[in-house]
Amino acid sequence: MTNSAANTGRVLWAGLRALLVLTVICGVLYPLAVTGIAQVAFPAQANGSEIKDGSGKVVGSKLIGQTYEDLRWFQPRPSRGLGANTVNTRYGLILSGATNRSGDNAELIQWVKEAKAAVVRDNSVKGHVVKPSDVPADAVTSSGSGLDPHISPEYAGLQVHRVAERNHLAVARVEKLVADHTDDRLLGFIGEPRVNVLELNVALAALAGRQ
Repeated sequence: MTNSAANTGRVLWAGLRALLVLTVICGVLYPLAVTGIAQVAFPAQANGSEIKDGSGKVVGSKLIGQTYEDLRWFQPRPSRGLGANTVNTRYGLILSGATNRSGDNAELIQWVKEAKAAVVRDNSVKGHVVKPSDVPADAVTSSGSGLDPHISPEYAGLQVHRVAERNHLAVARVEKLVADHTDDRLLGFIGEPRVNVLELNVALAALAGRQ
């Protein structure tokens, strides 16, 4: 064997050993270590920030919004139908993003108008009429990701009378439910107050005796 061939063999063997060692470290040991630390230190987050109902059944993640066909439930930001100004039409995890249409885009403006009309229609019940000026922005626009699980306290409050009527509950009880599930700004000054729709609906189900 010539020196050149021997050198090539040594280089290839060294490269193979490095590949095997790095594969074990980076592909096996490191993921196992990170997973173990996450399960011990942050088990809820590591397992997807799951939300369970009163029976212990996992009903979703607190990080991902859901659709609700039945208007007895609190509704999330638009992600389908009227006002679906997002590329994600049903809160599906495969696709995330907005349409990126400008504020003066005619189609976007039409979506918002239709969504506002739907919000006014759906939430105007006997003895309580919702005015177009009462509808907050998050009721008629999707989030940038199309997956936001939160709505504003204003939008949750706008839905209280409809939810109370359809679930045969007192308005005051539903108002308290919203207040109890309103999260303040992070550290008192970051972001805006918000309501997680899934957590709110789980609590509503318990209150209405549907678990």
